[in-house]
Amino acid sequence: MADSPEARETKPQSADVLREEFNRWAEAGRGEGMEQDHLPITLPVLEKMRLAPTDNILDVGCGAGWLSRRLAKLVPEGRVVGTDISDEMIRHARRASVDFENLMLVTGEVQEIPWEANFFSHAISVESSYYWPDPAAGIREIFRVLKSGGCTWILINYYRDNLHCHQWGDLLAVKTHLLSAEEWSELFRAAGFGKVQHERIVDPSPTPEVYTRRWFRDASHLRAFKAEGALLIHGMKE
Repeated sequence: MADSPEARETKPQSADVLREEFNRWAEAGRGEGMEQDHLPITLPVLEKMRLAPTDNILDVGCGAGWLSRRLAKLVPEGRVVGTDISDEMIRHARRASVDFENLMLVTGEVQEIPWEANFFSHAISVESSYYWPDPAAGIREIFRVLKSGGCTWILINYYRDNLHCHQWGDLLAVKTHLLSAEEWSELFRAAGFGKVQHERIVDPSPTPEVYTRRWFRDASHLRAFKAEGALLIHGMKE
């Protein structure tokens, strides 16, 4: 059966357009700035993960590798695999990660993770999942590569329940998925995850008195966004 014109238009967005956009981000140095932006909401998640030194961890949408390197330090006897659709992001990540023997960085789409089944004890994705062309397929694929008892942690700043981020969709050059906490949770359950829960992770970082970037109207708008917190979805492969 032939694809409809609408389907043919959608397919490039699934990989090529997304890769090209994040390659541009990498070339502009935006990957390296992600740690400063996202670390305040990520540190509480790392505590909740209760990592053991021997754990194997998948970092989906690893960008320039800031989180993958931090994870590699926490699991010195385990392994961290960072994946990203952007080959340019992966090149940046590899250059910054040459001293980490337990860290591997590979180019790959979340719906086709280049790894064996039943391997990882944890999977984490920070500020990546709303870009995935097919979030349901991505979560199913993460389920596949997790071992029994493994857990997935997805942290999202752009979600329907926080009204202060909805404007981002019009500012981005690629399509995004603005889903609610319950919609994300249902995707986890449909993929087979049990013990699915969601919670908010408040951003405690200071807000400048004057805000001049494009993502929020002003400093008060940014403060309201931070007060709502990021959305954390987690579940276990039972």
